[in-house]
Amino acid sequence: MDLLAGLARGGQQRVTVSGRSLNYDELLAASSAVASQLEAVSRVAVLATPTLETVVAVTAALLAGVEVVPVPPDSGRAELSHLLADSQPQAWVGETPTATTLPVIPADPTARSTYSPPPVGPGRIAFVLYTSGTTGLPKGVLLSRRAVAAGLDALIDAWAWTSRDVLAHGLPLFHVHGLILGVLGPLRVGGELIHVGRGTPERYAGAASEPHPPSMYFAVPTIWSRIAEHPEQAAALKGARLLVSGSAALPAPVFDRLHELTGLRVAERYGMSETLITVATRADGSARAGWVGVPVAGVQTRLRDDHDEPVPADGESVGRLEVRGATLFEGYLNRPEETARAWTDDGWFRTGDVAIIDPRGAHRIVGRESVDLIKSAGYRIGAGEIESTLLGHPRVAEVAVVGEPDPDLGQRLVAYVVPRGDLTPQQQPALAAELTAYVGAELSAHKRPREVRFTASLPRNEMGKVQKALL
Repeated sequence: MDLLAGLARGGQQRVTVSGRSLNYDELLAASSAVASQLEAVSRVAVLATPTLETVVAVTAALLAGVEVVPVPPDSGRAELSHLLADSQPQAWVGETPTATTLPVIPADPTARSTYSPPPVGPGRIAFVLYTSGTTGLPKGVLLSRRAVAAGLDALIDAWAWTSRDVLAHGLPLFHVHGLILGVLGPLRVGGELIHVGRGTPERYAGAASEPHPPSMYFAVPTIWSRIAEHPEQAAALKGARLLVSGSAALPAPVFDRLHELTGLRVAERYGMSETLITVATRADGSARAGWVGVPVAGVQTRLRDDHDEPVPADGESVGRLEVRGATLFEGYLNRPEETARAWTDDGWFRTGDVAIIDPRGAHRIVGRESVDLIKSAGYRIGAGEIESTLLGHPRVAEVAVVGEPDPDLGQRLVAYVVPRGDLTPQQQPALAAELTAYVGAELSAHKRPREVRFTASLPRNEMGKVQKALL
């Protein structure tokens, strides 16, 4: 119960998912009815649909000290087969895919029972959380109860999060953002949760008309961009005290537009499955577009170059981001070699991301080292910086910058642009030249794209991240 300290106290605070609600007393009783059936298992799979059944299933497993494997509800046959074969859960709790050979333990929100949880050590694994698999088969990330508690407590501190807060979001319940922050966060601090189901501007705005309107909203940039395009929906969020964005970079024009419409500056944060949230904009700080904040309590960060030498925190120099602290994972399931490669000899986790740190400790993530650190004509260039700049141009709706092999430069900068408004083939060369000049004027000459390619859309995963390997 230590992990769910707020829920353990009981009360009338409500958890609402897609229009259905349980108060804390009811949720605890429903979860207890399931937890009492988990004594013979150590790991379960949960089909993480945005439902009360999912909340009951996850809560029950945590009460019983059982490991949870959250499974994306839209998993294809091959992905589902891999997740189950790799994690070897002993049962499903709650909903299941159409066909399964595993035992099924129902998660009935109307059930009621009492339960005395067994003592569970902080080092016990709470979640086997699978990565997105962008560089191969998804890997199972082992997150301990200690790490989850440390991560949540650090954000409770950073965001001045209390039991008086009401959180609203429409995020998937199989990732860190939606499940650990978005569900366990309220249950740890003792606040209320409104999960709106599908994350549309109308549903986010509709949450503001609830009897207890939200004081906090979580969303990914795709959702925030859509809200920014609907002034009447954005205006409904004015009563909140904190808007949080994560999972990808928030375009600066969206940041500015939301500030104009709501009076609030969106707080960005940074993390990954292996580290939980390590860097966040504090509620008492001044959020800046494109910057994700400072390390949370218990976390340290550093930048290294190609020779493992320190990179200065000067607000300009790009380096590989490495982190250490209480929120980090225990390793990859069944992958000791990959686990060992993920750590430096002196105990820092290699995030695979590249970043800039300013003299005050604020971080700017410029992308993945594998695809977003571009080495062109002797310069180390972060794709994210160019993307943020191009998004400030009124004719650019979306953009992704990649480095492509070049016999002279090593890599040349190529910008894939989704134009705003109609653009005929005859108009494309002029706009491409205009965008190239725009980057040169805003940044520097060596950061100008060598080529601009126009496209109707960018490939994205379920969290809104651009899949650059598909471009």
